[in-house]
Amino acid sequence: MASKIVVLGDIHGELRDVFTKLAKLHAKQNFSLAIVVGDVFGDGTTEQEQEQVTALLQGELAVPLPTYFTLGRRPLPARVVEAIESKDEVCSNLYFLGRRATLKTSEGVRLVALGGQLESAGQSSDKFQPAYTESDARALYGAHQADILITHQWPKDIRAGSNAPLPDHASPPAEVQCVADLCSTLKPRYHLCSSSAGFFWEREPFFHLPTEDNPDAKPLTRFISLASYSKTTKTKWMYAFTLDPQAAPALTIPAGATAIPFAPIASKRKPLQSQKDSYRRFAVDDEDHRPRKRARAPPPGPDQCFFCLSNPNIATHLITSIGDESYLTTAKGPLPTSKTFPALDFPGHMLIIPFTHTPTLNSITDDAARQATYAEMQRYRTSLHSMLQQRANNALGSVTWEVSRGNGIHVHWQFLPVPSSLINRSLVDAGFRVEAENLKYPKFELASASTTDPSTEPGDFFRVWIWAPSDKNGGSGEDAGSEKTLLLPLGPEFRFDLQFGRRVMAKLMGLEKRINWKDDVQSQEAEEADAVAFKEAFKEFDFTLEG
Repeated sequence: MASKIVVLGDIHGELRDVFTKLAKLHAKQNFSLAIVVGDVFGDGTTEQEQEQVTALLQGELAVPLPTYFTLGRRPLPARVVEAIESKDEVCSNLYFLGRRATLKTSEGVRLVALGGQLESAGQSSDKFQPAYTESDARALYGAHQADILITHQWPKDIRAGSNAPLPDHASPPAEVQCVADLCSTLKPRYHLCSSSAGFFWEREPFFHLPTEDNPDAKPLTRFISLASYSKTTKTKWMYAFTLDPQAAPALTIPAGATAIPFAPIASKRKPLQSQKDSYRRFAVDDEDHRPRKRARAPPPGPDQCFFCLSNPNIATHLITSIGDESYLTTAKGPLPTSKTFPALDFPGHMLIIPFTHTPTLNSITDDAARQATYAEMQRYRTSLHSMLQQRANNALGSVTWEVSRGNGIHVHWQFLPVPSSLINRSLVDAGFRVEAENLKYPKFELASASTTDPSTEPGDFFRVWIWAPSDKNGGSGEDAGSEKTLLLPLGPEFRFDLQFGRRVMAKLMGLEKRINWKDDVQSQEAEEADAVAFKEAFKEFDFTLEG
C-alpha cells in the first residue's frame, strides 16, 4: 500500500512554528510519516528555544504524526539525550533514528540513515554526536537495500551529468565519496539530504544497472536536498511524495532520467596496474560478458564514461578526427594488426562515437540533433570507404556494427576493413546468420529500404552494415559500391554478447586467437604509431579538415 510521506529540512530549534505548520498540512493530507533531514534542535543558546524544548519534552507541544530524524551538524541537547535513553523516543511521535541506523516502519517503508558529518580519522562511538566514519557508512551496506536513504551530506559527483541548476549565488555543499558508495550499494528510491548552504535542489532521477537476480529491473533513485526552515525566505524546506514499498522497480527508464553519476565502487578498491588490466580507453566492447554471479557495477556518468570527451582520463592519443556531432578513434586491442592488410600500414579497426552520452541513437529526443548525429556518423563511414578504395584498390570492403540497447551506456559503431572476397562470396552475411543460429539468437532481418530515418530504429537491436567496393578499376572513391544492412532484434530481456560482432569477424578472417581484445592490448607507443599512420592515410578524406 502506498504511503504519503512528508520531508522537512533543518528545523534549527523552531519547533513550535514547524510542528504547527505540519499539523495543519497533515490534517489535509493525512501523511503516513514525516522525516526531518538535518538538525531538529538548535544550539540551545536562546531562552525561546529552551522553552520550546521543555514544552516538547513535557507533552505541551505536540508532534502531529510519527516523525523520524537523525543528526545534522549539531549534537543533541543533553535533555533530549536523556529522554531518548529513558524511553527510546524524544516524545510521542518523535523518534531518533541514530547516527547510523536502519528501520522498517509499520507501513513497510525501509529507512536507512547516516547522520552527521564525516570524520577524517578515528572512531565515532557516541551515537548522539554529529560525526560518522567511513566504517559507519560501510556497515550500512548490510541493509542491502533501502526505500529511503537519509544523509546530512551530499554524495560525491551527485551533480555530474545533471542539467538541474543550483540557485543563483548558491555554493554547493561538500560532497562525500562514502555517501556516494552507500547510495550505489543500497539503490534507494529516494535519497534525502539537507543543505547547510540553505537552498533546495532536486536532481533528475538516475537509474542503476539491473542486478543478476532481477535483470529486467532498472532501479531508480530520486535525490532531493531540502532547505532549512525560515520565517523570512521562501526557500523550499518541505517536500511530499507517495511511496509504495511493495512496488516493483521500473522496467523502463523515464524521460529525463540519467545514468547513475557515481563512479563504480570496485574501481576505487583496486587501482589498475597496467593498460592490459583495463578496457576503459576506447575498448572495442564496453562490458565483460562472461557469466557472472555478482551484480554489475553502476553505469558511469559522462565524466567517467569511456567514450565521453568530458572524461578527464580519456586516451586522447587514440582520437583521429573530431567532427561536429561525433568523433573517430582507433580501437584498443584491435582485431586486425598493422600486418593483417598489406595495403594498409595500420589495423583499420575504428570506432565512430557520438558526442551525446546516450545508450541508443533513438533516445536522442531532439529530432534535428539525432538526425545530424546519425548523418555525420554515416559520413565518417563513407569517408573510410573512400580511403579503403584508394589504398586497397577495391580489395577491401568493410563491416560496421552497432549494438543498440536501452540499458546500454554510450552507443558507438565499430568499423572493420574486410577482404572484399569474403563479402562478394556472401560469407560475411552467412557468418552472422550462422553464428546467430548457433547461439539460438533470433533470425537476422534485412533492414527495410523504406525506412526514411534509420536513426529512429525502435527497440533493442544489433545492426550490421556490410559494404563492398565497386568492381571498377582505379579505386577513385567516386563509386559508392554496394551495401547490405542486417538487423537482429534483441528485446529488452535478451542476454546478448557484446563481443558477437568481433567473434563472427574473427572466425571469418582466421583471427580466432584475437577474439578477446584484452589479450592483445598494445603498448601506448604502438597505439600512437597506428593512430599517426591512420591519420596520414585518412587526411585526404577527413571532412573535418575541409576549409
